[in-house]
Amino acid sequence: MNDKKLYNDWAAKTSDSVMKRRPEINTKWEYEDGVVLQGMELVFNKTGDRKYLEYIMKSMDLFVDENGNIPKYSSNEFNIDHINNGKVLLALYEHTEDERYKKAADLLRSQLTNHPRTSEGAFWHKEIYPYQIWLDGLYMGSVFYARYIKEFGEEAEFEDVMNQFILSYKHTRDEETGLLHHAWDEKREQPWCNKETGLSKHYWARSIGWYVMAIVDVLDYIPESYEGRAVLLNMLEETVEAMMNYQDKETGVWYQIVNQPERKGNYLESSGSAMMLYAIAKGVRKNYLSQDWFEKAEHIYKGIIDEFILTTKDGLVNVNKICQVAGLGGKDKRDGSFAYYISEPIVTNDHKGVGPFILASAEMEMLYEERK
Repeated sequence: MNDKKLYNDWAAKTSDSVMKRRPEINTKWEYEDGVVLQGMELVFNKTGDRKYLEYIMKSMDLFVDENGNIPKYSSNEFNIDHINNGKVLLALYEHTEDERYKKAADLLRSQLTNHPRTSEGAFWHKEIYPYQIWLDGLYMGSVFYARYIKEFGEEAEFEDVMNQFILSYKHTRDEETGLLHHAWDEKREQPWCNKETGLSKHYWARSIGWYVMAIVDVLDYIPESYEGRAVLLNMLEETVEAMMNYQDKETGVWYQIVNQPERKGNYLESSGSAMMLYAIAKGVRKNYLSQDWFEKAEHIYKGIIDEFILTTKDGLVNVNKICQVAGLGGKDKRDGSFAYYISEPIVTNDHKGVGPFILASAEMEMLYEERK
């Protein structure tokens, strides 16, 4: 391995590139910005450089007013994506003790109290997507939920968090491949689902990436003594092992549609690959996975950098080959077909790819330092 190329402060350099390109992170309350800011929190914790913390504060202060309200957020939309930035609010409260951030986090927590659920108790992805579990939602809602419980709740509440993972795994996992379908419709009514199983057709790399990132992050907050931890660890190991069966062996990364690399139009995709790396690297560093995974993580990291990362003449980091978006149903009537997933734009520097790359790079750098 070319250690100099791999461990070249990619997390800090990519964070610096975001700050230069986006002095104001967004005009809308968007979940993907929270992923970038969580990466920057890791960089701040790793380097101690306050410019990262200050950028995180500045970014959240675009949305959180002097009373702790979030004017551009509406809890009654019941959109689980809108919960994700709550992790950043809790981190800021921890670092600054500014009550505004706690009050804003309380608003998001109140959404979960009233959020609609399936008959078994799983959160709907959104009110406009009734009775549907999407893998993305575990990262968006349940990690914040667990962190909030750890800091302000009661241990018994962790049962509800665990139930989100158990139900999604139960309904989306394919027994033969071990892969997870993007979504499941309890009512079997959506045009995109199998009318017998309720499952969407395909295994989308980024959706599985969201899921494994959710597992390694939620484990930060589930108590060591809690028996449900073993269930989460088993889900993590089974899913990453299944994904390794579909890894592109030469590059170490993954295709947009995981199990159909030979199909025309399929492509190696950066955001899902970076998410897998983050989950594996953090899994190794926290001993959720065996140390045997370290060499596999390095192979993936090298592949990500070789395939997707370029530096401009101005020294800014570009993260390439990011699927801009992929969803199911809705006003655009997205049908979940192979053709649909391949038709969505492939872009550079979308935060859904940049954030996971910062997170994965920071984890790899910390893991490498610990092993030296």
